[in-house]
Amino acid sequence: MRIRIAHETLYTYAVPANAVIQTLRLTPRNFSGQHVANWRIDVDQDCRLDAHEDAFGNITHTFSASGPIPAMTIRVDGLVETSDTAGVVRGAIERFPPGLYLRETDLTKADPAIRAYAEERRARAGDGTLSILHALLDDLPADMAYDKDPTHASTTASEAFALKSGVCQDFAHIFIAAARHLGIPARYVGGYFLHADGTIDQEAGHAWAEAYVEDLGWVGFDPANAICPSEQHIRIACGLDYLNAAPVRGSRHGGDGEFLTVKVRVDQAARQVQVQ
Repeated sequence: MRIRIAHETLYTYAVPANAVIQTLRLTPRNFSGQHVANWRIDVDQDCRLDAHEDAFGNITHTFSASGPIPAMTIRVDGLVETSDTAGVVRGAIERFPPGLYLRETDLTKADPAIRAYAEERRARAGDGTLSILHALLDDLPADMAYDKDPTHASTTASEAFALKSGVCQDFAHIFIAAARHLGIPARYVGGYFLHADGTIDQEAGHAWAEAYVEDLGWVGFDPANAICPSEQHIRIACGLDYLNAAPVRGSRHGGDGEFLTVKVRVDQAARQVQVQ
């Protein structure tokens, strides 16, 4: 499948910012099932994008700009070719042993409710790691509502689980917290998702989880959609939680009254050609 991405992040400030510095995790890598045909990042400021790799092997770009800055736009345009690997991740850069991904973070801490939920899935599914993970994958979207209103970027797994609602980030954090409690290494993945229902314009990127299964390796689980990642998913960055894979993170001096607008367009490239 050929998937075209257009992602725009717009910052506006009631009081212009004096300076900004940002780190972008917006560039995918090639691995089995994913080939980046072309990719471009543009920032409408007088700055230089410096490319690096972070500790997890994600491609990052850092820039700084001096003000006054009343508004700032970051644009991504790219084309990625994908194929279905049944959720199995092969050929990705691995900087750490799986055991690192048992480490608890503030966003993925398993409280008593999540621990009990995980134990119930294990009791029903048995001792097979893959069976336990699929039980979590099947049950989370049935037991939680997808709702963008009650949660935000800093909402923890336990907070979202108590609300029984959230967005893909929250579903991923809860899945990771439950898996780690059961001794299964798990990590957060950020990227994009081509909806099967024809939805093209989206308000944000997508997020899911990967868990380590002995004799199989890393396997993806998308609990917000109750599926394993397929050719519809574009993998961008991974880490212990959202903060390690956030598409844009940074700081500013000044710039009171910040307002953020995100527009994401995910579509099949072939369909776009036919329309023309």
